[in-house]
Amino acid sequence: MSTVKEQLIENLIKKDKTSQRKITIVGVGAVGMACAICILMKDLTDELALIDVAEDRLKGEMMDLQHGSLFFHTPKIVSGKDYSVSANSKIIIITAGVRQKVGETRLALVQRNVDIMKSVIPALARHSPDCKMLIVSNPVDILTYVVWKLSGLPVTSVIGSGCNLDSARFRYLIGDKLGVHPTSCHGWIIGEHGDSSVPLWSGVNVAGVVLKSLDPQLGTDSEQDNWKNIHQQVVQGGYEVLRLKGYTSWAIGLSVTDLVGSMVKNLSRVHSVSTMAKGFYGIQEEIFLSIPCILSQNGISDIVKLNLSSEEEALFKKSADTLWNIQKDLVF
Repeated sequence: MSTVKEQLIENLIKKDKTSQRKITIVGVGAVGMACAICILMKDLTDELALIDVAEDRLKGEMMDLQHGSLFFHTPKIVSGKDYSVSANSKIIIITAGVRQKVGETRLALVQRNVDIMKSVIPALARHSPDCKMLIVSNPVDILTYVVWKLSGLPVTSVIGSGCNLDSARFRYLIGDKLGVHPTSCHGWIIGEHGDSSVPLWSGVNVAGVVLKSLDPQLGTDSEQDNWKNIHQQVVQGGYEVLRLKGYTSWAIGLSVTDLVGSMVKNLSRVHSVSTMAKGFYGIQEEIFLSIPCILSQNGISDIVKLNLSSEEEALFKKSADTLWNIQKDLVF
């Protein structure tokens, strides 16, 4: 006599067991789990796989999410220490790495996290040769370059979360100063996701009104309203959250989910993400920096060539030099 489960299965329409929108998150720390819960609540995946070396925590996080399955629409959540659990992923999100210490810059993390990528990336690429890899671990620009080299994936398929969050902070702070919702404030941060990032004051606008047309000194030392301090708040914002709560999580989780949504839904939206910058604005080295990119189901489908002011272009080149001075000495 057949079991209840067997009888039930006979009455169900059999579907292809292969997930069409599988997403893997490598690293179940605060950032990885913020990405996980945001992706689940946005209904962006049919299967979520979690990978980490800390087996007890990994199992606990998986079970905790599984117990909440009634409240979202992802039917399958799995986990494992073995990279085979990631097989056939459409998108792999890399959050693994040693945590940034209070007072430590993102660049100081670099060699320690490069060594982790060496042990992680080749196996992931073997199990999901057609995936898009989204790098979140810091220093994100250098690690995105490292992942590209280690994975063998096309450059358009390896994307650093980069300045997507910096740009979001920038727009929030502009809106806060003006009393306008950040979705109605437009502006970009490019370059390094870090201390040498570049605010593009020349393009900041609200409803098409370019703020520099109202005050040509906007963002310089000469203007009176301290707009330049907004960029300092963008740069220091992550460090301040780190000092106050010990880590950052929610904003980066939301930012990563924003990027995943553009790819999963094939939205062709523009994001400031880290990609190969060689050939742009006089850069000759193979380095990854954030510039506005169009994200779709194919990863980075196009790059938007900005008309930078001479000052902005010089700052962008300086940001490139900052990263190159670290990257050129890496061992991997």
